[in-house]
Amino acid sequence: MDLDALTAARREEWARFDELTRVRRPTGAEVDELVTRYRAASADLAEMKTSAGRTPQGDHVSTLLARARLRLTGAPENVLRQLPRFFSLQLPAALYRLRWTTLAVAVAFVAVASLVAAWIARDPVALASLGSEAQLEYYADEEFAGYYTENPAAVFAGTVWTNNAWIAAQCVLFGISGVWPIMVLVQNAVGVGTAAAVLFAFDAGDVFVLYILPHGLLELTSIFVAGAAGLHIFWAWIAPGPRSRGEALAAAGRSLAAVAVGLVLVLLVAGLIEGFVTGQPWPWPVKIGIGALALGGFLFYMLYVGGRAAHAGETGDLTEYETGTARLVAG
Repeated sequence: MDLDALTAARREEWARFDELTRVRRPTGAEVDELVTRYRAASADLAEMKTSAGRTPQGDHVSTLLARARLRLTGAPENVLRQLPRFFSLQLPAALYRLRWTTLAVAVAFVAVASLVAAWIARDPVALASLGSEAQLEYYADEEFAGYYTENPAAVFAGTVWTNNAWIAAQCVLFGISGVWPIMVLVQNAVGVGTAAAVLFAFDAGDVFVLYILPHGLLELTSIFVAGAAGLHIFWAWIAPGPRSRGEALAAAGRSLAAVAVGLVLVLLVAGLIEGFVTGQPWPWPVKIGIGALALGGFLFYMLYVGGRAAHAGETGDLTEYETGTARLVAG
């Protein structure tokens, strides 16, 4: 196929097609003509892609087709009708893609927190740098546990939810930096390790474990997922594969933005547990069991529901209709 000859032959037809896509209130005859020219332009685009691959002429026709598609079928879909697909396919598939990175982040987080806790608890100088002995003893005996009951449950739950949701959103939104998710994770790991060191140093290690587990199982897992999502976005920019960096980054950003939205809801559950369960005078097996049940539900959704969605071909990205036809690449 001679691309220049095809362009010369179709130039007037494409110009008329472009004109029709810009008509604000087309008549019935103009709509019929638009549909006819849409089909003809689609055939031209298919021929150009088959013979010459991606070309400026093909991009121009593709833009015309996209504009015409919006004119013909551009009525926005009801958001409520999109929710079932989002929660049953898009979100779990996006979470499933992060499973191994999430595990690696979790292992690294626990390792850093454990090293910090062991170092501070065994080094009197490091422990003393955190405060006087009286202050640290008060923190271990009163302040740590009192943190969960000093405010009304609803207020406390709302506060920790918004704080944790903001942390998770930062990990995803600023993930392209590669540094921000790691900084947030390390900062939180050091904080957890420092608190553990103080309580273990004053023989209150059981208090630390019992007060962290009910809400921490789900809360920390959510932060691990957020960190993994941010790192995936960074990696899509660093190693885009056969796609351009822009295409790889756009695809990763769209699918992992869904993770940020989903984590806001998951962290709401964690916040409710922290506000209404952790500080209650209930048996510890009951409180920890509630946290474990919440984590189990999340992992079931991430691994089982997400695995089924991924095996069905879902990637967590928007559909091809919503994003446009992807450029075909080898590999």
